[in-house]
Amino acid sequence: MNLKGKNVLVTGGTGFVGSHLVEELLALGANVISTYLDQEPFSYFTSQKFADKITLIPLDICHFDQLHDAITRHQVDFIFHLAAQPLVGVAYDNPKQTIETNVMGTTNVLESARLYGKVQGIIIASSDKAYGKLDSNEYIETDSLKGDQPYEVSKSAADLIAQTYFKTYNLPVVVTRFGNIYGEGDPNYSRIVPGIMKAIVNNDTLELRSNGKHKRDYLYVKDVAKGYILLAEKIKITQGESYNFGSNEAISVLDLIKQTEKTINTKIKYKIMNNAKNEIIYQHLNFQKVSQLGWKPETNLNQGLSLTFQWYQKIVNP
Repeated sequence: MNLKGKNVLVTGGTGFVGSHLVEELLALGANVISTYLDQEPFSYFTSQKFADKITLIPLDICHFDQLHDAITRHQVDFIFHLAAQPLVGVAYDNPKQTIETNVMGTTNVLESARLYGKVQGIIIASSDKAYGKLDSNEYIETDSLKGDQPYEVSKSAADLIAQTYFKTYNLPVVVTRFGNIYGEGDPNYSRIVPGIMKAIVNNDTLELRSNGKHKRDYLYVKDVAKGYILLAEKIKITQGESYNFGSNEAISVLDLIKQTEKTINTKIKYKIMNNAKNEIIYQHLNFQKVSQLGWKPETNLNQGLSLTFQWYQKIVNP
């Protein structure tokens, strides 16, 4: 299905991943609408001047009536639901707000679309964290969702609720589960890649919450945006399904630091704090299912880190 000329709502479109998705949608000729709570002055969204090219709605997805009104008033054809409380540490400290945003916010999006009745596709951003701690070498879409910490549980619950809206109401919902996403425009320096970049630019010592041995998939943000688009374009066959998006480069934090040093030709000072609370040790997503639709990670870690560093050189302490 061609998205050109479609009215497309991106919740959280001014955020890190959302802004790259907005860029892809604009290139396709979609009419983009985005909700937002605030705008980072040095974000990717701001630097690319997307505010001049889309319709912006100051809206909290936890406010059902306002969200429902926005979807009906703008005659939304597709929804990409990315708005969320995205930080594991914040979720640990503030579980109530995280659950309200991630679980009830998702429910509000789905219920608004159900009541409106004309939305052709809804792509829901879940996470590899929705699986929780599984005893396997790689996660597949049929694995159980067993989050047991606030952030993980919020993703497990939202994921299951999205699935039930398809099964119960035949709402055209697709669920995406991504590994660690990195790239230009992530303002959350508590995350490992932005933290590394800031430490390099400022010549600071990077503090590692874990012991450095936790392994994750690392996905470049523009590959992620293209994955979202693909699922929407193929909504007739993707609705009701869940898709993992992983990489062939599942590495530890310490290996990520070494790779960054090699890519950028620098030395990174770091200190192992090992004070992370109950984090998942190893996560790698099997993405064979989505590869059958034609998606694969096009940007390897070396290329992605180089592009990401160029961005942070301009943004950190400008």
